[in-house]
Amino acid sequence: MYRQMVLIRHFEEHAAEAYAQAKIGGFLHLYIGEEAVAVGALAAARPTDPLLTHYRDHGYALARGCDPTRCMAELFGRATGLSRGRGGSMHLADRSRHFWGGHAIVGSHIPIGTGMAYAAKYHRREDVVLEFFGDGATGNGIFHEGLNMAALWKVPVVFICENNLYGMGATLAEESPVKDMVIRAEGYTMPARQCDGMDVLAVYETVQAACAHARGGNGPFFVECLTYRFRGHSMADPELYRDKEEVQRWRALDPIPRFGARLVAERLCTERELTAINEQVEQEMLQVVAAADAAPVPDPATVAEMIYANPIDPAAPVMALGAAPPPAPAAVLLGE
Repeated sequence: MYRQMVLIRHFEEHAAEAYAQAKIGGFLHLYIGEEAVAVGALAAARPTDPLLTHYRDHGYALARGCDPTRCMAELFGRATGLSRGRGGSMHLADRSRHFWGGHAIVGSHIPIGTGMAYAAKYHRREDVVLEFFGDGATGNGIFHEGLNMAALWKVPVVFICENNLYGMGATLAEESPVKDMVIRAEGYTMPARQCDGMDVLAVYETVQAACAHARGGNGPFFVECLTYRFRGHSMADPELYRDKEEVQRWRALDPIPRFGARLVAERLCTERELTAINEQVEQEMLQVVAAADAAPVPDPATVAEMIYANPIDPAAPVMALGAAPPPAPAAVLLGE
């Protein structure tokens, strides 16, 4: 868990540096400060449990075990990227790891996760869908539709709200009359629990209980992780809406040194071992960035690939979630 959080932190810091050097285009939303949520939650789930998240998605990809080199190459828009250079920062996805993507439209993936959970129940699989979103998504109508259907159908999904107190530049008080997001779950008779999102073990234990509830056939569970992003909404954010004192108060709760201190206090490792982990990860990230920078850009001749799905053959067997897709032609165009 400690190494995963350090990996995410160093990855993000190098991504920020590359963005400042104009090697990464578009938007870049950093996960710095929130690492304990992704690491703790995914440690509590099974590797085959479907995962969907919002556009601040790098941490989840790395915590799920996606290749850091391919993740960084995707941010660079290179052909070797996780989404072959077509998704960029906000659209990482890895079918082989049941990671069904970062989604740029706020809240849009919530009913998708509910649908995946319905499919798991229908096919009698033991999957639990993990659905991550921010507090800003809870004001969207589609959030309520997703929770309503999940509760009505009693599907195995764990809704995990990362409450970092801001929706872009708006404070939670400005965007919601509800301070504690767990209250929203009560309207759908859904069990809910709030936890310290800056404590990786607190997240782990809470999501572990939520997954056991959902996997046991008891329907959805709602988890609210109280966390904080140390950087702006995106790299383009001048951060004029919050003061430095607030950021410093939360930085004192940084999940990485906080967990490291606990490991040392409980004699599970030494300070020297933690330092070695940080140094090893930093060297790995230097190689990751160099590989991404040297990777080729996508061939313009492939621009029409992976746009349209193959026509569905009604006689074909139903493909299980996460199974390898059938061979596809290089391009399927409208009218074919």
